[in-house]
Amino acid sequence: MSVAETVRETLSDAQALRAKMFRVSFPFVGEFRGYNWKRFRADLVAGATLTLVSVPQAIGFALILGLPPMPVIISVVVGGFFSALFFSSHYHVFGPTTSVCLITAATISGNANLGLHPLALAAYLAFLIGVTQFLAGLFNFGEVTKFISRSVVVAYTTAIGVLLITSQGPNFMGFHVPAGERFTTVLTKVVQAVRGDAFSWWAIGIGLLTLAIFEGIRRWRASWPEALIGLAVLGLAARFFADLVARHHIFGLTATPFLMVQDEGALMAVIPRLERLPSLATQWDVVSQLSSTVIAIAIIGMLEATAITKSLAAKSGQPLEPNQELLGMGVGNMAAGLFGVTPGSSSFTRSAVNYQSGATSQLSSMLSSVVVLLILFLVTPVFNYIPVAALAAHLMRVGVRLINKSQIRVCLRSTRSDAVVFAVTLGAALFFKLETAIYVGIGVALVLFLQKTSTPSLVEYAFNESGQLAELQDPAARSNPQISIIHVEGELYFGAADLFQEEIRRLAEDAHIRVFILRMKNARHLDASTVMAMENLHDYLHRSGRYMLISGCNTDVMNVLKNSGVLAQIGSENVFPTEVNLTMSTKRALKRATDLLHTRKADVRLFYNKKQEKASDVPTPPGGGRSPDDYVI
Repeated sequence: MSVAETVRETLSDAQALRAKMFRVSFPFVGEFRGYNWKRFRADLVAGATLTLVSVPQAIGFALILGLPPMPVIISVVVGGFFSALFFSSHYHVFGPTTSVCLITAATISGNANLGLHPLALAAYLAFLIGVTQFLAGLFNFGEVTKFISRSVVVAYTTAIGVLLITSQGPNFMGFHVPAGERFTTVLTKVVQAVRGDAFSWWAIGIGLLTLAIFEGIRRWRASWPEALIGLAVLGLAARFFADLVARHHIFGLTATPFLMVQDEGALMAVIPRLERLPSLATQWDVVSQLSSTVIAIAIIGMLEATAITKSLAAKSGQPLEPNQELLGMGVGNMAAGLFGVTPGSSSFTRSAVNYQSGATSQLSSMLSSVVVLLILFLVTPVFNYIPVAALAAHLMRVGVRLINKSQIRVCLRSTRSDAVVFAVTLGAALFFKLETAIYVGIGVALVLFLQKTSTPSLVEYAFNESGQLAELQDPAARSNPQISIIHVEGELYFGAADLFQEEIRRLAEDAHIRVFILRMKNARHLDASTVMAMENLHDYLHRSGRYMLISGCNTDVMNVLKNSGVLAQIGSENVFPTEVNLTMSTKRALKRATDLLHTRKADVRLFYNKKQEKASDVPTPPGGGRSPDDYVI
């Protein structure tokens, strides 16, 4: 390929990539073309059903964050509405999620020194995440998720489930631990509470009753919204019990013996309004402190959006534009930040409910936001009396569902690399920061992949006494060959270059080998590092009066050798392209070797990857064995 052709190909690739960038559209607008009353009614039903799931979840997430419930509910309203304007999926729903809330809680806890109110810090975090995700969508970064190991995602999700169960243990047992505490800290405090009887039997009883109600609804009325019904019933019961305590002091109580939502921050009917961002001087400090967390949450959002939308698209058959989903999440988080509420991401539970409820467009998510506001005006008192222990039981149940045993089993049993990636990511998520676990998991998966693809395997073969080709078992029985054929198999990018060069240099230390033939038929993805290694080998052999030949070069290998200038250095007469007959180029190289050695016969050693060599590549003669003469022309 000439320089001009290379430049044209590069420009063509850049133009194709640019065509995918900076594309912002409003897929929702196109839905109005065929929209009708039937579709609106279906979207309204789906939106109302979605609300039945969204409100209890939002109140539970407030418990994780250690913030009042209202900002989290408004995040559902604002983020869900604005993101739906950009989503290409009819069913994709944005809002607070378990993973984002856990990271946000830890971020708030670890950055109290910034001087911002916890809610202001959460809002600014949402804005920064939104900007990052929106820019990532503009630059077509949604494709990056394809290169993240599934074992990392499964381990991270498992860790989220474990952390959610652990973090709600104190609330389930009736004592307080600040939001965002480390896994080990919470476990220690739970153990201390059990040993010192510092827990509440009232809270534990309510938690167990909640689980029993949920399980009963799931068994006998599976189509009903178990969380909404169960928590509403417990809220009504708690309110009635609180009145009895206040008026009649039943059981000798002078106050309600358990915490309720109103003790964490009362719900009220409000209209969302824009808030101010922190001052510019404060912003620089915040950005420097939160940049790592922002990028990690943005990556998590990409992963969640990709997994959710592709899963639903496979069921519905609706075409998707992945970057539109990323743009929508960015807009949703920016809106949440500007309205002074908490960040969010793609919600698998609510997206699945939206699909199962028969949504026909993105309007269902927008209508759900409106219905949530109406609920705040109509039934706020009921939610204010929900016991905190009941919410904790609900969240612990969600955490158990996040731990997918079948996926964990696949990760642990598939390959050793998958097991290592899973274990390391899980450990990092439990004992370090959640955002750090993402980087650690991706890094370990990448290192193991590079190690796996950059480890060549050479097996030495020789001819035995009967003239058959067999693996050389005893080095003492090795002959003194003059020609060595090295079968090069696999990826030869930078990760394999050093090992490739070291192996061949080790063989080249045998001064009896006069000619090396590198058989490159199955070599792939040569790069500058590998070409330099070959150049160094050629120079080393040339200085000692020996030779290096290359056979079986496919078009890609020939182009790399030609464009890099190594072909001219080695000499085109010493390089033999692949032919229809797979062994012909090697035979031609052997003929060239015998000419260089001024002999008609030469002993031959053959190195090749025993596991990957194809039978069709080295045909066996009718006699079964192979004679050394087969390699001499």
